[in-house]
Amino acid sequence: MTDPTIFEEVESVIIRFAGDSGDGMQLPGTQFTNAAAMFGNDISTMPDYPAEIRAPAGTLAGVSGFQVNLSSQDVLTPGDSPQVLVAMNPAALKTSLPDMESGGIIIVNTDAFTRNNLKKAGYDNNPLKDESLTSFSVYPVPLTTVNREALADVEGLSSKDKDRSQNFFAL
Repeated sequence: MTDPTIFEEVESVIIRFAGDSGDGMQLPGTQFTNAAAMFGNDISTMPDYPAEIRAPAGTLAGVSGFQVNLSSQDVLTPGDSPQVLVAMNPAALKTSLPDMESGGIIIVNTDAFTRNNLKKAGYDNNPLKDESLTSFSVYPVPLTTVNREALADVEGLSSKDKDRSQNFFAL
């Protein structure tokens, strides 16, 4: 794993936020885009909206996302190969992995990597434990857990309501 305290300045980066249909991945993608634009970056985006007929949660067909290419130079496309992936579940990881640039960064919600979710995504083994991601810098984060902890003192929110904001916590 790469040391997260070391910063590297790059001319451009392609980032993909991916999760289940209903995870609201377009919202953090849009907010990230707006923030990047305020700092003077050139941007091209590609939202991947889910189908109107929602696929079962956790399945490959149910993945939606938002990709943004930002640069200090002119940007003409949303990019082909993301260098950074924020994956909210195993299905999001599996569908985005073939597009990823080797050596890229993957931020993954480890709380979603349950036996049932791995099975829905077609994994025989947990990719976070089987060495299949060694060509990437993987940052495992229990997003669901830490998001719920961050909202523990907010009254009137159910666990389901708290989970709806984990897209912003990931951002």
